[in-house]
Amino acid sequence: VQLQASGGGLVQAGGSLRLSCAASGLTVNNYMMGWFRQSPGKEREFVAAIRRYYGATSYADSVKGRFAISRNNAKNAVHLQMNSLKAEDTAVYFCAAGLSLNIENENAYDYWGQGTLVTVSS
Repeated sequence: VQLQASGGGLVQAGGSLRLSCAASGLTVNNYMMGWFRQSPGKEREFVAAIRRYYGATSYADSVKGRFAISRNNAKNAVHLQMNSLKAEDTAVYFCAAGLSLNIENENAYDYWGQGTLVTVSS
């Protein structure tokens, strides 16, 4: 199984970025897919997730209304649209896949991508 995260970069505060997570070795529709992030000196934290099959979504309070997670079954990929970015969104973003129902717990995820760096300048 491989999860390849991409789309990170440098953006000004208020701008937008779209992260992608391309999966191989598993079918994203059959897994809970999540995005987590880790800032320097901080623990990794939950950002957003989309449940298997019906695709119900969940977001951290800090990104609600600004970020949107989606799934493209045809491309076997998951995306994270990030709008109205803030300096505090600066982090390495990781995508992950799992089968547990505990959507916000990183221990519920079995597979992780390598991360993509998002830097928001203020």
